Amino acid sequence: MNNNFLSSLKIMVVDDEIDLEPLIRQKFRKQIRDGIYNFVFALNGLEALSKLIEYPEIGIILSDINMPEMDGLTLLMKLKELKNPGLKTVVVSAYGDMDNIRTAMNRGAYDFITKPVNFEDLEITINKTMEEILLVRHSLEEHDQLVSIQQDLLTAREIQQAILPKVFPPFPHRKDFDIFAAMIAAKEVGGDFYDFFMIDNDHLGFVIGDVSGKGVPAAIFMAVSRTLIRATGLKGIPVDECMNYVNNLLCNESVSSMFVTVFYGILNTLTWEVDYVNAGHNPPYLISSSGIRKVEMTDGIILGCMENFTYKSGKIKLGHGERLFLYTDGVTEAFNKREEAYGEERLETYLNSHLDHPVDDIVKNMFQEVNSFSADVPQSDDITLLTIRRAGMS
Repeated sequence: MNNNFLSSLKIMVVDDEIDLEPLIRQKFRKQIRDGIYNFVFALNGLEALSKLIEYPEIGIILSDINMPEMDGLTLLMKLKELKNPGLKTVVVSAYGDMDNIRTAMNRGAYDFITKPVNFEDLEITINKTMEEILLVRHSLEEHDQLVSIQQDLLTAREIQQAILPKVFPPFPHRKDFDIFAAMIAAKEVGGDFYDFFMIDNDHLGFVIGDVSGKGVPAAIFMAVSRTLIRATGLKGIPVDECMNYVNNLLCNESVSSMFVTVFYGILNTLTWEVDYVNAGHNPPYLISSSGIRKVEMTDGIILGCMENFTYKSGKIKLGHGERLFLYTDGVTEAFNKREEAYGEERLETYLNSHLDHPVDDIVKNMFQEVNSFSADVPQSDDITLLTIRRAGMS
């Protein structure tokens, strides 16, 4: 049994017999001397309630039933109102008083001892009760720790959501393009991210990423990756050089073999060309009024895996009214109750049915589509979507 626990816990004896205190102190003198038992005494239930306030360390109450001012059964009712699972009461009564003992047990007594008291039996009962209280208090401590962790995770979620752009339209003065994005984490915090930023008046940087793993480690790596890409991208360097630089930084700082898939692009709003690098990410779709097509891969590997890897860039052009749809694999790897994945075929069917929809509709309806598909199945992965549209008719 935990020694620190034993030294702090007090046992309160509640009985109106004056000679009981010296008797107990004599019978348990060794345990008292060794700090195993620490007794407090009260003459009735009313005094016992006062002692509980004076000595919050009381964990066990040994209470007689028949006492003046407030009897043991009334005391049990008052103790029940405290709703303290770490406080256990053992009632003491005559062997023939089974009706009162039964009432006491129904009112929350943990155990009972009959008179005349067998002190060996009393010691066994006290030790057993101590062990039960120790288990209860450990459980309460673990519960408090879980509540604290949960609160920390909720705070981390708020921080993570705060670093992702969430005000739309983000550039209300720009009428030449639209952009919308959203992320739903599978847990309190996630490893997916998106971002976009004006490098200058004519160049829009945008990125979507998916960190390996889940939970807090992925969330931290996500924040680092997003920050590095934004800080490097804002310098206006070409997309391949940006990925080369960020990859080397992540390789040097990466722990626990974490990595991130990334699609990073720069949209030139004068020519409507998009220079991009795909670092092991799902290929986006280019959506026009005539249909959809995948954006070609650039044979780039995941970031944070191999130092000094040389990334190559690709180029596409957005026509009038065309959209670029980016997503993470939480979409295609969402499962239903039949353990079927949503998959690329359903995704492409969905996109073909939304060729002319606004960017916010494409994203919001996609979430609804996946939620309907995987109804009653817990979300297994983060889901992130980002869509950019060039203004004008296609």
